[in-house]
Amino acid sequence: MNSSIDFQISFIEPQAHYVEMEMYIQGFANTFLDIKMPVWTPGSYLVREFSKNIEQVSAVKDNAEDLKIYKVSKNTWRIDNPSDSVMIKYRIYSFEKSVRTNFVDAEHAFLSPAGTFFYVAGHLNHDATVRVNLPSYWSKISTGLPKVDNEENTFYAENFDILFDSPLEIGNQDIWSFEAAGIPHEFAMVGVGSYDKDMLSYDIKKIVEEETKLWGSNPNDRYVFITHNYQSAHGGLEHLNSTVLASGRNAYSNAIGYTNFLSLVAHEYFHLWHVKRLRPKTLGPFNYEEENYTHLLWIFEGFTAYYDNLITRRCGFRDEVDYLQALVSEFNMVLNKPGHLVQSVGLSSFDTWIKQYRPDENSQNSSISYYNKGAMLACMLDISILAQTNGEKRLDQVLQAAYKQFYLIDGRGIEEAEFRKLAEEVTGTSLGEIFDAAHTCEELDYNAYFNLVGYQFIDQNKANIVPSLGIKVSHHDGRTVIKNIDRHSSAWEFGLNVDDEIVAVNGTRIDPQGRELDLAISSSAIGTTLNIMIAREGLIREIPVTLKVSDRVSYYIERNPEATAEQRVLGDIWLSLAPTNQ
Repeated sequence: MNSSIDFQISFIEPQAHYVEMEMYIQGFANTFLDIKMPVWTPGSYLVREFSKNIEQVSAVKDNAEDLKIYKVSKNTWRIDNPSDSVMIKYRIYSFEKSVRTNFVDAEHAFLSPAGTFFYVAGHLNHDATVRVNLPSYWSKISTGLPKVDNEENTFYAENFDILFDSPLEIGNQDIWSFEAAGIPHEFAMVGVGSYDKDMLSYDIKKIVEEETKLWGSNPNDRYVFITHNYQSAHGGLEHLNSTVLASGRNAYSNAIGYTNFLSLVAHEYFHLWHVKRLRPKTLGPFNYEEENYTHLLWIFEGFTAYYDNLITRRCGFRDEVDYLQALVSEFNMVLNKPGHLVQSVGLSSFDTWIKQYRPDENSQNSSISYYNKGAMLACMLDISILAQTNGEKRLDQVLQAAYKQFYLIDGRGIEEAEFRKLAEEVTGTSLGEIFDAAHTCEELDYNAYFNLVGYQFIDQNKANIVPSLGIKVSHHDGRTVIKNIDRHSSAWEFGLNVDDEIVAVNGTRIDPQGRELDLAISSSAIGTTLNIMIAREGLIREIPVTLKVSDRVSYYIERNPEATAEQRVLGDIWLSLAPTNQ
């Protein structure tokens, strides 16, 4: 008997957030059969323990006789002495709103496949079919999986890597299609929103074609955008030939929100090449049962974070000022976190499994984001290559060459050393200082790099001597509570704690908005001691705190009035601007 794996998806109680699963297995008879569920989903580097949502697992033989099925690990179920044909039933509780987790209610179902489908241990390369039993109140299915001919609502996955990379949206979503780069694209809008379908199609087509031009070719036969509209949201997760986006429902009707949504689209679509195909060596084939470590997320997520806004600039959605503001925000986010002096961006990539998705009150002091810092280093590489080649080459050519060599020709993942070597060979430049910076906590001379293309990088706070406690607070129910304390700040050194309620300062009770605290700080000289009364675990105490100088930075990027004509030309190339009049 040939082996086969087939799934059926049903919805009996969607209002209670459940999806019913049936898995039909044939041709795997052995002394025992292990069925597993992934513990994480590619693209989101956190062990999420999807099996925690699984209930009522049962198994029967082909003759309907019950089989004993029992757990042998957190994500593994075992059947002893299975027959050639086995049906496994299970239910999944699905009520977590995100782009990476299952959500089912009376309105629709979003199924993140890593948290939905079991696989047979040792058989990730096996193909599978998925049939959706649509309830009468839903009529549409959106997924990147191809349909099975002559079978209603049935889809095919060549292997489980593809299946786990193909989310399903099921309901009554608003679906339309457009062609871009010669490829059909489907858009599925879930929930109400202020979007204009024609405008979205027109603008996203620009993004698709700009990115396809950058990479040299488009790997898709078809692509699907699934967008969930919420009261307030922004995020996405890339897949092999689809993406899932989250947006505020009114983001499309204001200029800033709409441009940010287009940047999100540009980010996730860029991943088609950068992560899904050109990838770190350790990210594929995947081990779905534990962490898959790499130091290279600063390249793969960070570079993508650099290009998402740059692509919207090239498409004309951002002017020069808007783009530079978006770019400099990456620098300010990193340089205002004391963690940038503690954690390198390479280590941030490696530690994503324990830090990036599990922030706490001390995260700003101990870590940085490989998105932001990676974007900073990508910008430096782009500028350095432009300057060293007199505008003939830039980071675009490095990515295109890497995609061709490591994916199209070699069909494998990359190591950092060979990516760096290729970058220097393709461009004929020396890039060691920037690549080395990924593994230290020393910051580059960013202004010197921006000067190369006629811009300057200036901290407008540099001349300001401003007192600071070094805390962030929240105001709720008339209470002012400390939420974060910066490393080596006044609050840090003199013993204020996160979750302390600030009751009074210098004998004056704090008002509900904390204005007396702000006034006491701003009107005091550096070195002044404030007597801060706090409530900690219900006990009142007074802590003297001596004010230090604020170390907050506020950088901006602008044209350098002292730039040479050659530098101004390079700047125009960098930002795809019309040539500067010389």
